[in-house]
Amino acid sequence: MTAEVEVRKWGNSMGVILPRELIRAKELKQHDKVLIDIDVVRKADLTKFFGSFKTRKSGQKFKDMVRKGWQR
Repeated sequence: MTAEVEVRKWGNSMGVILPRELIRAKELKQHDKVLIDIDVVRKADLTKFFGSFKTRKSGQKFKDMVRKGWQR
């Protein structure tokens, strides 16, 4: 089972909160000890990259420039 969790600061440590679906599926109870075998994969936040490509030409002027190469 794969679960997406958020790492949070907890005192001087870091921790994660397990989703309810995982807790129910594995029948976990308070004070249970678990072994976690995980691959840590960071989710990419691409929102800061959208719009980062700047051109001095408007979109229409850029398309017109490209289309000139198509004409014979």
